[in-house]
Amino acid sequence: MGKILIILGIGISIIGGILYLFPNVLSWLGNLPGDIRIEREQVNVYIPITTMVLLSILISILLRLLR
Repeated sequence: MGKILIILGIGISIIGGILYLFPNVLSWLGNLPGDIRIEREQVNVYIPITTMVLLSILISILLRLLR
């Protein structure tokens, strides 16, 4: 369990560094077709359906490869 937490921490740090140095790398991620965005005068609602499905598939593949 300790190795997994260390690897996850290093991975999150690397991803954070990349996003800090190159902020436009993942700018497409929240703007996929199927993501619902409702913008009114006083209310903004954002429901990232397609983004969450894509991330779920990627995480499932990654976990199966690690298993």
